[in-house]
Amino acid sequence: MSDNDNIEKVNKNVLKHVDTNVWEIPTTYQPNMRVPGRLFLSDTLLGSLEVGAMKQVANVATLPGIQKYSMAMPDVHYGYGFPIGGVAAFDEDEGVISPGGVGFDINCGVRLLRTNLTQEDMMPHGSKHDLIEKLFHNVPSGVGSKSNYRASNSELADVFKHGVRWAVENGFGVEADIEHCEGGGCIEAADPTKVSERAYKRGRPQIGTLGSGNHFLEIQVIDKVYDEAAAKAFGLCEGMVTVMVHCGSRGAGHQICDDNIGILRKAAVKYGIDLVDKQLACAPIQSKEAQDYFAAMSAAANYAWANRQMITHWVRETFESHFSMDADELGMDLVYDVAHNVAKREEHVIDGIRKNVYVHRKGATRAFPPGHSDVPSAYRDVGQPVIIPGSMGTASYVLHGTQAAMELTFGSACHGAGRALSRKKADHQFDGNELVANLEKQGITIRGTNPHSLAEEAPEAYKSSSDVVNVVHDCGIAKKVVRMRPIAVAKG
Repeated sequence: MSDNDNIEKVNKNVLKHVDTNVWEIPTTYQPNMRVPGRLFLSDTLLGSLEVGAMKQVANVATLPGIQKYSMAMPDVHYGYGFPIGGVAAFDEDEGVISPGGVGFDINCGVRLLRTNLTQEDMMPHGSKHDLIEKLFHNVPSGVGSKSNYRASNSELADVFKHGVRWAVENGFGVEADIEHCEGGGCIEAADPTKVSERAYKRGRPQIGTLGSGNHFLEIQVIDKVYDEAAAKAFGLCEGMVTVMVHCGSRGAGHQICDDNIGILRKAAVKYGIDLVDKQLACAPIQSKEAQDYFAAMSAAANYAWANRQMITHWVRETFESHFSMDADELGMDLVYDVAHNVAKREEHVIDGIRKNVYVHRKGATRAFPPGHSDVPSAYRDVGQPVIIPGSMGTASYVLHGTQAAMELTFGSACHGAGRALSRKKADHQFDGNELVANLEKQGITIRGTNPHSLAEEAPEAYKSSSDVVNVVHDCGIAKKVVRMRPIAVAKG
């Protein structure tokens, strides 16, 4: 959320109430909207929506080739160009691609590992304080953090091209990890030659690092099962200890976005696209500028998948050392890894016609249904796992994708709780040391780099994760499987 005047709240009278938790921004809301906006919000969440975020939904609706609706998930808040929590699909022949629809942290995403452990199993091996301290030490985190691994330019080119497979083939995981990543942890359109030397320079020392901001490494315990059959398919059960990793493409992805925004802003002028907001810089999908950006963005997405895979390897090694058991004995299987800042070429049925579109998900998670070929075979009868993290003091959820999501949201769901306060306001309002003490009283151990970064991530700075998840569940976009509560968190 920005620290500007976008905190003004929405007047519900300008919206059409379509269904429970579904609101429409009519095309009359502002000039040149090609499609309506669709907001998936409860009354409570609508009451906290900023006008600025709603205007961004409407702005996206003015872009050429947009299909059906410009959409906002229930965790929506103000972003760069597109709102965070925004979803938009563009016809591959008539539409555009926009870096603002992906964001600067390309393929910021989240992955979940299961274990055979219960919370009680952890106690004889030393406290969770010891374990989270070891994880904090073994997985580099914080602003400007540098990796334990030094990649060469040629290695980084392989990372950009092959994603998680590069990591596994270089000893950072097992073959099953690849299948349990969205798209196999790789977008094949990636072209390392479209990545600037500056992005290579920033990416070399950061591969295998957690970063800062809202990124985290969290030990959790499943405290509620909603769907026994789906939970069993995902290998999850009540009382199980899980580990969640949330991070993205670090400085490499930020640089790739930055490199291309100026190019696509000029391209919009070149191709006669009238932008209502310069942050919506874009180019026709089939243009060289758009395809170059897509190739570089895909490379950044692959970097992010490799990054999370390397972190997973060090998490497994830490657990092995701490419990004096190997990862197989500990049952540390990857459940799934999802991206939530990415654009992808996908096939969808629109008005009864099957067509190729470029789906932009910015702060939104893919939620593909049972039977879809892109869902791992082990989960195909259930649907894709949809992983929704909370804040460091609130619950996270696993859901599964549905056919309704394909019909309503291009197979998309929310990506997290969504900010309610800007980082600056949260830092002014909360004290990081007090926050750590208060969470410890609730049974949640926090390890962070500094009090200010923790204050920015206070649970109160976020919307209720349960409120957000309930909206997508009740709409049928994704259905709840299990809930996890945090017991120890490492923050950058």
